[in-house]
Amino acid sequence: MSGSVAVSVIDEYVQRLDRALHGPVRLKRDLLTEARHSLLDAAEGYRTDGMPATEADRLAVTEFGAVRALAAEYQAELTATMVRTLALRIFAVWLLLASSADLMWRGAPWSAPRPSAGYVLFSTALNWVWIVTGLLSIACYLWLTWSARRGHPGPVRLVRALGRTLAGTLGVGCLLGAAVYGWSLSLWDSAITWPPMAIGGIVMFAAYTWLVVTARSCLIATR
Repeated sequence: MSGSVAVSVIDEYVQRLDRALHGPVRLKRDLLTEARHSLLDAAEGYRTDGMPATEADRLAVTEFGAVRALAAEYQAELTATMVRTLALRIFAVWLLLASSADLMWRGAPWSAPRPSAGYVLFSTALNWVWIVTGLLSIACYLWLTWSARRGHPGPVRLVRALGRTLAGTLGVGCLLGAAVYGWSLSLWDSAITWPPMAIGGIVMFAAYTWLVVTARSCLIATR
């Protein structure tokens, strides 16, 4: 009975820590496993010194610190990792789209009418938004990687602000990209049956979906 109560004390602490954290599943699991092992090792040390099991576990939990304080430290690491992941994926998609966007139009069989001023405005805005988003993403990734190697995830407020900024610019880029693609299909009737345009649309949709899911996880981690 004593052993059961002792284990539940540590389990309860880890469960509370689990509920307090948001972020990448694998890293979160690793952090919780690390915390559990540290608690068990500390409790084992106290039991070796002759302390009863229940008291040993309770003392290990007490000395480990309040869940709220530890959660803040772990959450900073989770947030930095999630923002770095989002930044790297944005940069990868940016390179993909920048290098392959022209392939959708190359050799197109239709004659292009003069696009409207609105179309040109949206297309220009799309290019600039993705340029800014791509440059921001690689800058964030390099800085967060450098900070991680120094053993510090960086100022929490700054990391959160960067994550939200990346997610925001990504959202604008995705909306503009979808608008320009749909507008292009309406301007040139043959575009919808042109294989490069169809393949490009599928690739774009898959890439945007991948990024949006990552951005959502990032925003959850920055709460």
